[in-house]
Amino acid sequence: MAKRKRPDTGNISVAECWASNLLLASLKPQDRLLLEPHFETVALQRGDVLFEPGEDVVLTHFPGTGAMISLVVMLQDDRAIEVATIGHEGAVGGIVSAGHKPAFSRIVVEIGGLALRIDTGRLDDAKKHSATLRDIFSRYADVLLAQTLQSVACNALHSIEERCSRWLLTTQDRVATRDVPVTQEFLAELLGVQRTTVSVAAQALQRKGLIQYRRGQITIADRAGLEEAACECYAAVEKHFRTVLPDVKELRGRDAQRH
Repeated sequence: MAKRKRPDTGNISVAECWASNLLLASLKPQDRLLLEPHFETVALQRGDVLFEPGEDVVLTHFPGTGAMISLVVMLQDDRAIEVATIGHEGAVGGIVSAGHKPAFSRIVVEIGGLALRIDTGRLDDAKKHSATLRDIFSRYADVLLAQTLQSVACNALHSIEERCSRWLLTTQDRVATRDVPVTQEFLAELLGVQRTTVSVAAQALQRKGLIQYRRGQITIADRAGLEEAACECYAAVEKHFRTVLPDVKELRGRDAQRH
């Protein structure tokens, strides 16, 4: 795998970034002691490809508030579709398994921001010494799998307006802001549809007063209304998240209230 450029992080320390990732913030103090010395702070830029399919996942990333990473399945005809997103509630990389971890999908930065990064081997070593670490990462992997499975059903069965609503709600949860930096072209690519299809859906949501759109940014104007416009998939994944990771869910709720 080619060496990747490390953007400037402004000398922000690991300790300063720790609370910005809610999965890490939920860890017990003894588990933090096992992990923190092995992390480094990195600045992720939109469009950065962290791993391509087949590459060994030697690094694990924990996005901070404002950053979001996507798992994108690539097809042979160069079409692609997003199947899961990871923000400040989680992590992407070698979460559960030990040893060789080839990536199945492309892992790409969708919204730039700070993240904490650890060598996956170091993460594996820490899990060997802590049952609680193994447990929380296994539970997070379960939540991520649920999101992926629900995305498959959603992409196959629901309207583009419902899917757009779900994507916007999920993204707001990941980045903790009403303003989502995304173009219609990029959103269409992620959803696997034509730009004109996304444009029609965005215009419909805007006419209903649910969002405000200007080039390069969508602002969520009425979250409650957007939840009603979304399909059942958003609520199903959120319910599972709340059940499996209640501590992280509580932290996310507090963080959302501050934004």
